[in-house]
Amino acid sequence: MKKRTDALETLRVRLEEFAVERDWDQFHNPKNLAMALAGEAGEVLEHFQWLTLEQASDLPAEAREEVALECADVLLFLLRLCDKLNIDLAKAAERKLALNAKKYPVEKSRGKATKYTNL
Repeated sequence: MKKRTDALETLRVRLEEFAVERDWDQFHNPKNLAMALAGEAGEVLEHFQWLTLEQASDLPAEAREEVALECADVLLFLLRLCDKLNIDLAKAAERKLALNAKKYPVEKSRGKATKYTNL
């Protein structure tokens, strides 16, 4: 897990430098970043709108690349938002995974798409 944390931190620093070089830090407040994040997530969804499950699972190479770049936008805005709020995203994800493991014990949730309150 250390390697991923290092990669995420390296990306965070590069993203911060990218914004500073362009004088975009003035626009990167939590509200604006959260709104941009939601917009980018919508752009990911747009690629799947009206597709069948089979089509969504087997995107053509060009569409897959477009989705990859939209996913990258989501990650970058999320990482920038976390940076502005002093949230260590990797640590928060680890905590959330541990919480989810308690909410969704294997013996109760395996093979089910049921919310933890209804298990």
